[in-house]
Amino acid sequence: MGIEETKQDNKGNDINWIEIKVEADREAVDSVIEIFSRYGYQHTVVIQEPIVDELSWGNYVIDTTKPVIISAYVAEDHYSQQAIDEITKSLWHLNQIRPVGVPQIREISPEDWMDAWKAHYPIIHAGERLVIKPAWLDYSPQNNEIVIELDPGMAFGTGLHPTTRLCLDAIERYMHEESVCLDLGTGSGILAAAMAKLGAKQVLAVDIDPVAVSAAKSTVERNGISDKVQVLEGSIEKATAQYDFIAANIIASVIIELSPRFQEIMSDEGYLVVSGILEERYYEVALSLTANGLKPVDLIQESDWIAIILQKRSG
Repeated sequence: MGIEETKQDNKGNDINWIEIKVEADREAVDSVIEIFSRYGYQHTVVIQEPIVDELSWGNYVIDTTKPVIISAYVAEDHYSQQAIDEITKSLWHLNQIRPVGVPQIREISPEDWMDAWKAHYPIIHAGERLVIKPAWLDYSPQNNEIVIELDPGMAFGTGLHPTTRLCLDAIERYMHEESVCLDLGTGSGILAAAMAKLGAKQVLAVDIDPVAVSAAKSTVERNGISDKVQVLEGSIEKATAQYDFIAANIIASVIIELSPRFQEIMSDEGYLVVSGILEERYYEVALSLTANGLKPVDLIQESDWIAIILQKRSG
């Protein structure tokens, strides 16, 4: 998951960020992510795998014997010390079960922010045809590849995290050309851009975070898809059509909360993909969705992360 750009206060002034970074045994990674996502900005986390060799653009060899570096960012305000204390305490308890290093905490000024986060983002291949290209890198597309250029700012969704890649895979598999689509919790706008570039007729991208809305609008403009994608601040209440394809790459608890609403805004033959679900919460999420008129038609998994593809239940 991506963390970038500076946040601004209500007056528009840049503020500092606090980075909390820890090395964790591979078996502890999901638990650290869960802790960091509670307190990090927009529930987002940066994961740095120990890469030992780059085979090609976006394809790497990872040393699974080395620890993974995990980072979260907290805006420096009167709540930040409480968040740091909670993270530190939770990591201490986790370390009694799984090897987790001592958290490193540092302040990042707005001036240092851009260089600090750009180092985390390579060119990424997702699905069969999609290529996520950071705006500051060069890439020449091969064959029928579709390139999405991204400079996401402080918004979730860079293609680095499995939840985003699972959604991109589902879009390629299940979204038909000329579909009317909804990207719920758009973050950086990456999924909305993929929908548009893969042939969607119309895409509504919504997010409750104004920083994400700004990032998504920039992504839309950068990729020349303003004629297809509308970006709005808000949530499912902004969805006023019947959608042929809906992507909701959010967290399990929010998916459960919104589950009664999805059927209302899906077309009869439409698809819904929900992601951001850890394996341990799969049944809880699936039961909530099936209890509200939907049926799972596919499941895609990467590591401990799951995306569920659903349609309306007939009858």
